Amino acid sequence: MYYPMFYFDPTYVFLIIGVIICMAASAKMRSTYSRYSRVPNHRGMTGREAAEQILQRAGIFDVRVEHISGNLTDHYDPRTKVLRLSDATYGSASVAAVGVAAHECGHAIQHATGYVPLKLRGALVPAANFGSTIAWPLILLGFLFNGQSSVLFLNLGILAFSLAVLFQIVTLPVEFNASGRALHMLAGSGMLYEEEMRCARKVLTAAALTYVAGAASAILQLLRIIVLSNSRRR
Repeated sequence: MYYPMFYFDPTYVFLIIGVIICMAASAKMRSTYSRYSRVPNHRGMTGREAAEQILQRAGIFDVRVEHISGNLTDHYDPRTKVLRLSDATYGSASVAAVGVAAHECGHAIQHATGYVPLKLRGALVPAANFGSTIAWPLILLGFLFNGQSSVLFLNLGILAFSLAVLFQIVTLPVEFNASGRALHMLAGSGMLYEEEMRCARKVLTAAALTYVAGAASAILQLLRIIVLSNSRRR
C-alpha cells in the first residue's frame, strides 16, 4: 500500500491567503511612500514642522515631537505624550512626510479629545499581548490531550487568540479616523495644495490598507484555529 510522504493540511490555505494579503499591502505601502517621498511640498515644510504647527492649531501644547530612528516607525505614545517621527519623516520636506506626520497628530488629537475607540484599543493592549502569547501553547496542549481536557485547552486557546483579533479590529476605526483628521487639518490649514493633498491621501490610504490586511490575516488565522479545533473534537 502506498503512503504519501507528507500530508497537506487544507487549513494552510488560510495562512497562505493571509500572508499574500499582508505582503501585497506592505509592498503597496512601500512603493506609494517611496514615490511621494520624492515629491517636495510647496512650502518646504518638514514633517517635524508640520506636526508642530498642526498640534498648535489644535490647541495641544503638551505633546513633544521627537525623532526616532528607523523607516516608517512613526507613532504617538499617549503614555508620555510624545509624537515620534522616523528618519523618513522628521526632517523630510516631502508630501509623504507631511501626510504621515499629520496622521500621527491625528492620534494625539484623538487622545486629547478622549476618542472612545482609542481608549478601547489602549485598554485592550495588555489582554491582546497576553492572548497572542498564550494562545498557541494552549492550542498545542489541546491537541496533545484527549477528552474534556482537550476541549478545555482548545476553547481557552481560541478565546485567547480572539483577544488579539479583537485588538486588530478595534485598531481599524482608530487608524481611519486619524487619517481622516489628518487630511481635514491639512486641507483646512492650507499646508498642502490640492494636488499635494491627493498625493498625501494616496499615502495614507496605502498605510490604512496595511491595517486592514493585518486584521484580515488575524481573522483568517482565527478561522483556521477554529477549523482545526473542530476537526480535533471529531
